[in-house]
Amino acid sequence: MKDQRSRAVKTRVIDLSHRLTPGRQRFGLEVSSRSVQEYLPEYRIPEEEWYIMTEVQACTHVGTHVEAPYHAFEDGARIADLDPRALVGPAAVVDFSDKGADQPITKKEMIERGAHIENGDILLIRTGLSRHYLTAKYRRPYLETEAVDWLIQRGIKALGIDCSGFENRAVDNHEVNHRRLLGDGVLVIEDMNNLDLLKEERVFFFALPLPIEGLDACWIRPIAVEPIDMGRRLAEIFLGTETMWES
Repeated sequence: MKDQRSRAVKTRVIDLSHRLTPGRQRFGLEVSSRSVQEYLPEYRIPEEEWYIMTEVQACTHVGTHVEAPYHAFEDGARIADLDPRALVGPAAVVDFSDKGADQPITKKEMIERGAHIENGDILLIRTGLSRHYLTAKYRRPYLETEAVDWLIQRGIKALGIDCSGFENRAVDNHEVNHRRLLGDGVLVIEDMNNLDLLKEERVFFFALPLPIEGLDACWIRPIAVEPIDMGRRLAEIFLGTETMWES
């Protein structure tokens, strides 16, 4: 019995988001707490009792977030327009942790390292930079446009990366990679965390943004499930032909 348990496949669930501290983010994030009675005067809260409501003011690009086409296109789909299944499904993990700041990720390299990418995948690019989040060392490599075009042809539905982005800041390219991806309906996830904890090259991915009207982007708390075979059980639940999503 003990040997059977030791040989059993263990399911791992990995949190891929950053914990956010107000006042320390690249963009605005402020949190304030007030007594419930400030919002609902009819409530009579004794002074010695703690009963509060919290107010948040934040940029949609704070921390781990997903970007919708509206981020780059005035007539593009907004966060609330996205199908709830948009960020649910199998994901391919491709390692580029050997790349330094401002170094290119080429089409050739993507083809060689991303042979396991399948049509309909969510692509997770691992740079290992998440450990430098909010420090001066959080300087990223970038994707060459030809690599982005190859990924679009490959049929990915989202591209996530564990750094602040994938544009070439050395040239004035007008966010060309974002425009190519979002223009083709490929969602963008930036500032991911813990991709270095993933042991498999294919995982099951799950994340949901908040359906707030008018947003170009939204905070998410994505998770990865390993191994992918365990994730397929979830796929049968969330993506099965007989599953009905209602909203």
